[in-house]
Amino acid sequence: MKSCLTLRTSFALAFLLTVILLNGGCQKEPDAGSAKKPKIALVMKSLANEFFSTLAEGAKKHQAENAGTYDLIVNGIKNETDHAEQVNLVEQMVARQVSAIVIAPADSKALVPVLKRAKDAGILVVNIDNKLDAEVLKQANLAVPFVGPDNRAGATRVGEVLAKRLKAGDKVAIIEGIPTAYNGQQRRLGFEDAMKAAGMNVVTVQSGNWEMERANNVSSAILSEHPDLKALLCANDNMALGAVAAVQAAGKSGQVLVVGFDNIGAIKALLADGRVIATADQHADQLGVFGIQAALKILKGEAPSSDQTTTVDLIVK
Repeated sequence: MKSCLTLRTSFALAFLLTVILLNGGCQKEPDAGSAKKPKIALVMKSLANEFFSTLAEGAKKHQAENAGTYDLIVNGIKNETDHAEQVNLVEQMVARQVSAIVIAPADSKALVPVLKRAKDAGILVVNIDNKLDAEVLKQANLAVPFVGPDNRAGATRVGEVLAKRLKAGDKVAIIEGIPTAYNGQQRRLGFEDAMKAAGMNVVTVQSGNWEMERANNVSSAILSEHPDLKALLCANDNMALGAVAAVQAAGKSGQVLVVGFDNIGAIKALLADGRVIATADQHADQLGVFGIQAALKILKGEAPSSDQTTTVDLIVK
């Protein structure tokens, strides 16, 4: 009898232990995903442009200082017009299941479809630098917050500095960026606003595709066609560098004034000696950071998905 009770007791203990273990095994583990740091992808335009290399370095520095808060993937395309490669980069980030994509689109329209796919995949999208086209976004039923400067206002201020060095009726030319890029359009409009207000004669508007070599060729042709030209207004400093080289090659240094936009390091010596008389600083080292900070706040539910206007400062000698 005793051995029978002992056997029953052993079975009971074994059964109880099994239940405890099973219950313990069925306990819900903490959601590993909830504890993970968000992964932010920064997708830029041409890294050959000093503006974007500065933007990238600023973002990397911020992440290093906040390594416990988020992870960062930084990438960009080789040249400003390679829309297909930037689309490919976005698709790669979707495949890697990043938490957010902070993008400076090479084209304001062409990137919308792939960003819609990213959004449909549950990825937050934040737009920096070059604003996506509002009508195309509307057609895609896509809402994307923009973090960046008022390019038109910045370009107007640069143009006003130039106008003070000219007289009404003087001939000037505008070297714009990629015509389908919103920031390029806004900077062209800002230059035109300033020139119209001062009574200048804008003889031509041509695209330099944001690139130094292209702007150099365009500027050389304009100088040849309009020997009495007084100024070249360039929508970024990369193109201003090309314009300055064209002015020097034409033997017109001091006769044809040049302005730019971005305040990259390479332009500082030209500002100092007067080869460029003004530019605008949209703080490349902070622009990517502003976009990342906006993304992190939205991911945490701390901020609505709304636009944010950042500072543009006028830079002269």
